[in-house]
Amino acid sequence: MSDRETRVSELSARYLPDDVLERFRERADVYDRENRFFDEDLAELGDLGYLTLFVPESHGGPGLSLFEVTRLQQRLAAAAPATALAINMHLMTTGVVKALADRGDDSLNWVFDEAMAGEIFAFGISEPSNDWVLQGSTTEAARTADGGFELTGVKIFTSLSPVWTRLIVHGAVGSDELVYGFIERDAPGITVSDDWDVLGMRSSQSRATILDRVPMKPERVSRVIPAGKHPDLLTFAITSNFQLLIAAVYAGVAARALELGAAGLHKRKSAKAGTTFAEVPEARTRLADAHLDFMPVTAMIDAYARDFDDLVDHGAGWPLRLVGARIKSAEAARNCAETALMCTSGSGFGNKHELSRLFRDATAGLFHPPSADAARPMYAAALLDG
Repeated sequence: MSDRETRVSELSARYLPDDVLERFRERADVYDRENRFFDEDLAELGDLGYLTLFVPESHGGPGLSLFEVTRLQQRLAAAAPATALAINMHLMTTGVVKALADRGDDSLNWVFDEAMAGEIFAFGISEPSNDWVLQGSTTEAARTADGGFELTGVKIFTSLSPVWTRLIVHGAVGSDELVYGFIERDAPGITVSDDWDVLGMRSSQSRATILDRVPMKPERVSRVIPAGKHPDLLTFAITSNFQLLIAAVYAGVAARALELGAAGLHKRKSAKAGTTFAEVPEARTRLADAHLDFMPVTAMIDAYARDFDDLVDHGAGWPLRLVGARIKSAEAARNCAETALMCTSGSGFGNKHELSRLFRDATAGLFHPPSADAARPMYAAALLDG
């Protein structure tokens, strides 16, 4: 085993030991059926130091790399996808700050100290009908006399809604600028929707957050940048951490689905063949094809995360890599879950079977920005527009 893989094994044993993951897997079914937040999982992750993974040693944390955290997230998602997806939002925020610090920008290092003190960060960027995502906003940001802003708008899919205490948000300052910064949960004007009854990833409780002239304190303003396609270290760090950490979750879902598919074939008996379906060529081929499609996904995540950690400059090629890893990972999760259902036959179709939940959880991969439709012009332009 290489030194890198030995390190990953050691981190897995420390932060996500087998007994913890089994408890998470058992509770995932309960959370899903009851449509409630993963309070017990969050408490255990907090006790294990999981919420401080990106915090550098200089601030009291372990200072893990994006590569290491994506590996841990794959392991967590294989047991509890919704827990992994939601905790991604806290990890993404601290990962962004680490990325800035690694590149010489210490302006957000206060986030490390607050994370160590127990504050929970979440991601408030997605908005209804905003297909600009990071390049625009439907939230209005009005300047205040003290140098801060007041934000009015709606943020959707705000994972960790029941517990977040700090939310990274952006808003439009007039027609040509965007402000990025943080708001605090106890600020006036924040309403968290109680409408969350969805197909999958239910315990993430990713409810909408309504902002009505919510103050962003001057010291919590991170950037005011031009709207549109203007490179900035902050938006690059957000894109990188968001896309690769989301990809890791769906890679974990895909890997678990393949395990359950294989178990289903071993369990089922073929009356015609007189063997288990694990020895039936057609069934083996179906599972093999899904496995073949899955294998490049983990390689993409590993390679791009290591390049990010090593400060490799892919220039305009970065969005192609990052978005591609996330889209292909989500596709693999859906494909593997569907294949596994076919391998388990009728038993997997029952709501009590883990695969039933995994299949539904995998469909959430359709909704992370940018969608495949939104991304295709970028890939076409890279080849056709010079």
